[in-house]
Amino acid sequence: MGKDITSDLLKWGGLGLITVALFLIGWSIVADPQSLLWRQWARYVAHIERQLRLMFIFTPGIRVAQGQVGGVFAILILHALVDIPFWWAFVLAVIFLPPLYIEQMKEKRVLAIEAQVDGFLMALSNALKATPSVADAFISIQPLIPPPLQQEIELAIKEMRLGSSLDQSLLHMAGRVGSRQFDTALSAVLIGRQLGGNLPQILDTTASTFREMARLEGFVRSKTAEGKAQLFVLAVFPFGMVYALNALQPGYFNELSSGIIGYIVAILAGIFWIASLLVARKVLNVDI
Repeated sequence: MGKDITSDLLKWGGLGLITVALFLIGWSIVADPQSLLWRQWARYVAHIERQLRLMFIFTPGIRVAQGQVGGVFAILILHALVDIPFWWAFVLAVIFLPPLYIEQMKEKRVLAIEAQVDGFLMALSNALKATPSVADAFISIQPLIPPPLQQEIELAIKEMRLGSSLDQSLLHMAGRVGSRQFDTALSAVLIGRQLGGNLPQILDTTASTFREMARLEGFVRSKTAEGKAQLFVLAVFPFGMVYALNALQPGYFNELSSGIIGYIVAILAGIFWIASLLVARKVLNVDI
């Protein structure tokens, strides 16, 4: 009975200390806007909000950060009440998964825009065959391009209507997207516009080049898929082999931990295993 009371006191005492600590942390953030913790908090919130706005998601970054703080607080409270196993893993997940998920969303959006570059250039080329003005052609293709590229074009058109030039709007759009392929496509538009010549033909040629690059990338991915599967097998095979041999004959690997020679052999085997993975990864990392 006495042990149960002591356990309850320790549990609720720990819960109270966690609550007080979190309250003091929150108070220090609010009380001193010039503190290091406040500045890091403001920088993190601004970073999250900037990443979301680049994807045209207008959720305030403060909500995401407050949700993370609330999630950490809830996990600590539950752990104090019911003793959650591996509670620290859940805390780390709440801290690191939201920014990683946002970054993954951004990468998927960039890939989706890159897949639309060919259609964007073809639509702009066809529009230029009907009107000599690049700006008018750029405005006319907005309804023809599906999202997410349509959102970038719409924002660029709004900038033009507010006084920005076409060149500035295209450069801003390239900076927001952050894609090498998209930068190349917009560079073709800007350079062809400045130097003159048959701009529709230039855009058609650029679009066909992008199509050929996409075909080559698909070909390379298909050829390296088998090698990547083999690399995965190479990475996990030693662990499965060790487990199987030790299960068939317990103590099979005791010699590796019974003397200096065994340790040397194990270390050399580990070094060669890691080196083989690095070499295989370098061979399979083909960049067109």
